[in-house]
Amino acid sequence: MCGRFVMATPVAELARLFGVPERPNLAPRWNVAPTQEIAVIRARPPSEEGDRCDGANGTGKPGADPRPAARLVPMRWGLVPFWAKDAGIGARLINARADTLAEKPAFREALKHRRCLIPADGFYEWSGAAGRKQPHYIRRRDGGLLAFAGLWESWHGPKGELPLDPPLLTATIVTTEANATLRPLHGRMPVILAEADRGRWLDPATPVGEALALLRPAADDLLGTVPVSPRVNAVRNDDAACIRPLSEEREAEDGPDGGGPREPRLL
Repeated sequence: MCGRFVMATPVAELARLFGVPERPNLAPRWNVAPTQEIAVIRARPPSEEGDRCDGANGTGKPGADPRPAARLVPMRWGLVPFWAKDAGIGARLINARADTLAEKPAFREALKHRRCLIPADGFYEWSGAAGRKQPHYIRRRDGGLLAFAGLWESWHGPKGELPLDPPLLTATIVTTEANATLRPLHGRMPVILAEADRGRWLDPATPVGEALALLRPAADDLLGTVPVSPRVNAVRNDDAACIRPLSEEREAEDGPDGGGPREPRLL
């Protein structure tokens, strides 16, 4: 399960790191929630090839391979299948289990033709009993960006009605079994694609079987976790204080000045 995440890296830096053209105007976010706008990297469809940028392939290495160029596109988090009667279904499809992608009607076609990357600085999970859940911030130990495996769709509206113009673009995050680091918090985790696998996942020419083989838990030593302020529980709170370690939150409450949020110390 992945229900909240952080994407605070500026778009220009994000585009540079993933080797894609900078396009959307997206503000830094520390508490991204379902149905909100997110940054998505997808393969550029053939109709846009005239606008392609040489070497923009989503791998982070310009010119790394001849796979289809990629672009950075804002989409709504929560996949709305192309056949849906109502866009509200997207709120229930923020995650997609890797082991059932090829079977579920909501994801089958997107798995074949519309795979994507969803970049993130980190994400949140909660531990503890209901009513007293403690949020934890999870990120790479080396401070690098994460690339979640995702699927995207273009929804033109209910069948029989005038099509939406432009269509609604939506995406979902693919999940797999949790690794040893995340298992104490939750039984599942987002699929985090290694840099070497991103181009193959994005490429529509990659056979479905090969694409599915990329959907595995991250190495146990890739991620670290840190308990953070419960203010992240409220969607309206969306600032750098959301990732402030809980220990510093308590120090700020007791100290004279509080200070600003620091880089989390990972466990």
